[in-house]
Amino acid sequence: MARTGARRRPAGTEQTKPLIGLVYASTTDEPVMKACEEVLERFGVAYETVLFSAHRQPERTATYAKTARERGLRVLIAGAGMAAALPGVIASMTTLPVIGVPLVGSSFGGSDALLSMVQMPAGVPVATVAAGKAGAKNAALLALQILAISDTGLARKIEDLKRQMEAGEKL
Repeated sequence: MARTGARRRPAGTEQTKPLIGLVYASTTDEPVMKACEEVLERFGVAYETVLFSAHRQPERTATYAKTARERGLRVLIAGAGMAAALPGVIASMTTLPVIGVPLVGSSFGGSDALLSMVQMPAGVPVATVAAGKAGAKNAALLALQILAISDTGLARKIEDLKRQMEAGEKL
């Protein structure tokens, strides 16, 4: 069962429109992608989460990717396992940055998804992070760093996090 169009705004955020879109294909991916949501919530950045498959719902994938910018999204994060088509398909249909999170979806432990994402053809960039929960957290942090290019308040929060991690706190 897919959650579609779910919009989340962390408590205390001033923005009401999501800046980051999270996409993944199945509720079985939710435990990993939840780690991404938790980082975004920690920083108070609004995001939306949608579930659909590039293979099973290609028209929906195309519509989402093609309308992301006009809906105010600035970065897209796509989690995918096995053939890992979702990040690349989305990247082929938008000019927004796309970050791929390789998910464990087969007996290959996520390495199949990782290889799919890092072999994108020239002209279809997908920034790819580590497989699993660490990758989901890093995808959120990378998306935040992209937004922080033009948001000094967010940049300061990220700098604070780096100092906290230096002191031993985990992300």
